Amino acid sequence: MAKKINLIDVTLRDAHQCLWATRMTTGMMRETAPLLDRAGFEAIDLVGGAVFDVCVRFLREDPWERMRILSSWVTETPLIIHHRGQSLFTFELFADDVVKLTAERIAANGMRYHTTYDALNDIRNLEVPVRAAKNVGLTVAGGVVFTETPVHTDAYYEKKTKELLKLGVDAVYIKDPSGLLRPERVATLVPALKKVCGTTPLQLHSHCLSGLGPYVAVQAIEHGVDCVHTATSTLANAASHPPTELFVRNARRRGFDIDVDLEPIEQAADILAYIAAQEDKPTGAPMEYDEFHFHHQVPGGMISNLKSQLEPLGIADRLEEILEEAGHVRRDLGYPIPVSPFAQFIMTQAVLNVMGEERYATVPDEVRKYVLGAYGEIAGPIDPNLFDRITQGTEPVTERPGALVEPGLKRLRKERGPFMSDDDLLLAAYYDDKEYSALKAAGPIQTDYPLGATPLETLVKEITARREITYFSLKDNDGGNDSGSGNDNLAVQLP
Repeated sequence: MAKKINLIDVTLRDAHQCLWATRMTTGMMRETAPLLDRAGFEAIDLVGGAVFDVCVRFLREDPWERMRILSSWVTETPLIIHHRGQSLFTFELFADDVVKLTAERIAANGMRYHTTYDALNDIRNLEVPVRAAKNVGLTVAGGVVFTETPVHTDAYYEKKTKELLKLGVDAVYIKDPSGLLRPERVATLVPALKKVCGTTPLQLHSHCLSGLGPYVAVQAIEHGVDCVHTATSTLANAASHPPTELFVRNARRRGFDIDVDLEPIEQAADILAYIAAQEDKPTGAPMEYDEFHFHHQVPGGMISNLKSQLEPLGIADRLEEILEEAGHVRRDLGYPIPVSPFAQFIMTQAVLNVMGEERYATVPDEVRKYVLGAYGEIAGPIDPNLFDRITQGTEPVTERPGALVEPGLKRLRKERGPFMSDDDLLLAAYYDDKEYSALKAAGPIQTDYPLGATPLETLVKEITARREITYFSLKDNDGGNDSGSGNDNLAVQLP
């Protein structure tokens, strides 16, 4: 019997995070979400750290409301919320009481599936989030974040996977944010983790930054992965994930059973291509293999952002030098994984090292906190001289980082309350009053988008949205009379 492989769709979360700078609005999801719901995915990824943050800061859409809206559109498939463990949707660690209430509100707002990870693979930072999510009935997949370094061996990942399983997760996923997995590493890592997981499903969440993603995904199921995270083709490849349609066809050709209907996915791809054209946003294209990527390991979106930040300073021509330095900074600092927030810390330090007269002459507070263990355990060694220079004699943190954060809810209620709901209370916990007030002032999410169920309906919606047009005529160019009414022309006077 052919082995069955499940798929998790990331189109509505990580795919547009990678290609559209996380700017997909709720309205843009209205027509695609029901199509993806019918396709047969194990789950659909909806909200994560960057999505939550962009909803608040830029789109002014309440992410809790987005969850409720999408739960009414997606009724057959569990929706996923994804976060950074004890850091939730931000870069800083939160108190346990905030983390526990977050799990309760995730479930109350319609989410049924929860994926979480810690950027340092410090499983202590997942203890409270995982148990809180399990307590409210969520399916929980815990991630181990992949990177390629001398210390992140298969044995290292076996150990981390065992620690995750002790927390009672329902699945384990390999999170490869920079697309660093190569086929030869898949051949050793996946069997090692699958042996540890036993009957617990093993998933792959890998990006295409090296150009190897689609092939790595197929090799992963050959070696034991049970579920692969994919994106609708329009928003696949590049910095995103393997395309669903291509992966399904490749896997079926190799004899695997994938119970997914491609027809609604292809319809969703067409709709997203239309939206991309309307919004002047890119669609995914395969990346060329670049060995330099494995040195700096910086995600593609961060590279483009860095370039835009360097241009006003007149040093965009030093980008490659900075990326070279980023690889050395990672080694110096014990190999932090280039995923948020540590990718940002690495790049900031690299820029300072390149632009300064002496390396590490200036060290940001966040890098100092990392070196002290304030975010969690460090995988590799740090040179003692550099450690002393950065920490300046401060004692390192040895206990679970979240335990050092004072409870926050009671103080928030007192200082910034009263709140209309626990959802608002949590928004105040995550954001300062400026962002919180701007979000609340924006009002309910507008779900209208000039897109109809048919091309004709879409055309009419677009035309009526243009106030300069007061009259239009629609002609049947094929000369036929399909309806038998004798009316081949349609004239409309707009109000």
